[in-house]
Amino acid sequence: MLKSRILRCAVLICYPPLLCVAQKDPLQAGATELSKKANQKLVFHLEERTRWEERTGNNFGAAKNQQDMLSRIRIGMDYKPSKWLTLSGMGQDARAPWYGPNAPSSHRDSFDLQEAWVNLGTGKSLNFSAGRRMLTYGEGRVIGVPQWTNTSRTFDHGRVKYSYRKVTADLLFLSPVIVRPDEFNRPDLGNRYWGVYNTVPSLWKGMSIDFYALRHSQNKIGGWTGAGTLGTNSYGIRFYGPLPSKVTYSLEGIAQNGHTGVAAQRAYAWFVGISRPATAWGIPIELSAEIKAASGSHLGETHSSTYDQLTPANHDKFGHEDLFGWKNLRTFKTLETLHPTKPLALNLMYTNEWLYSASDALYNSSGSVIALSKPGIAGHHVGQELDVFTTYSWGPHTFLAGFGHFFRGSFVENTTPRVNPRYFYIAQQYTIK
Repeated sequence: MLKSRILRCAVLICYPPLLCVAQKDPLQAGATELSKKANQKLVFHLEERTRWEERTGNNFGAAKNQQDMLSRIRIGMDYKPSKWLTLSGMGQDARAPWYGPNAPSSHRDSFDLQEAWVNLGTGKSLNFSAGRRMLTYGEGRVIGVPQWTNTSRTFDHGRVKYSYRKVTADLLFLSPVIVRPDEFNRPDLGNRYWGVYNTVPSLWKGMSIDFYALRHSQNKIGGWTGAGTLGTNSYGIRFYGPLPSKVTYSLEGIAQNGHTGVAAQRAYAWFVGISRPATAWGIPIELSAEIKAASGSHLGETHSSTYDQLTPANHDKFGHEDLFGWKNLRTFKTLETLHPTKPLALNLMYTNEWLYSASDALYNSSGSVIALSKPGIAGHHVGQELDVFTTYSWGPHTFLAGFGHFFRGSFVENTTPRVNPRYFYIAQQYTIK
């Protein structure tokens, strides 16, 4: 029964795109011709994505299993009437037709505005942009857009960008848009991020540096943080670039102060990763490994040491199942990507997680509590995850499939219904840029 259902879903997802590929793509040709006729001043964008997924052991057994067909369509356009002016807009329709009438905001947001922004400037020296926009900085560990989520994140923003020689400085104001599945998503600036993000590329021997100072404020008393408001300051620096023997590296460190509710905030997070291309049986393979940590609060502390993860794109950073967030966690991860052919990628990912503090909670990808042992007697080891997934690109089409299984550790064993989450999906995406 299950195999038959999976086969039907695979045919439903993949058959229509294959019909399009069998002939000249009229949409891509039309978009190219439109841009040509407009002297490259007008660019049309389209993304259509369908994903069937099955999740078992949701919330480690505390929530029901789920089987969903997720769809997302985005239609947008960029208009550049002059060198100093760019106008951009994008609509999005995200649905979960099998879920029922109460699909969460991460699954459903029908006929809404995903982007609408204006940019003033030529790309050199001084630029200003404002409006609703998807923005990512660095590797998305601090500010990013998790595109795997069906509705995806977007920001109401204002930004002043200044470039001088090798240095680029962004003065930012960002407010994540709250998705309202049955209403138009309107600005709600009570949850906001502001500060400066600087980039210095190729400073020395290929090494690049990002450094930033960001303020996260929430002004709804008793809302997001319980008692009091929230105001954390994050001071971060990131180094990245090449090393000998084709090795590339990235490392990032963040220190936080301020306050969380009525308690003072004293927290930190860090990340170190390396990658290197190689060959196996004459086939190209990309090898990567990383370790990272985010602090947590200890029993008896009078301040908060739980790292505020800001607004990250956490997909794949803590396993392909997206079970955890960057809070009170130590993680070791490896990823091997094999390319039997140029358009085909086979991926094997392994993660191993421990709590930073056994008396603080285990948090999910959005920062909410999964489980907590206040006395700290449930253990540190959260568990391990093994994921296998593949992508195949064919013109504007991408086909995807994957499977992940989580093996619970002592903390999950002692604080949850003792279920190992699993994830399986088949998907396709069609994109015109």
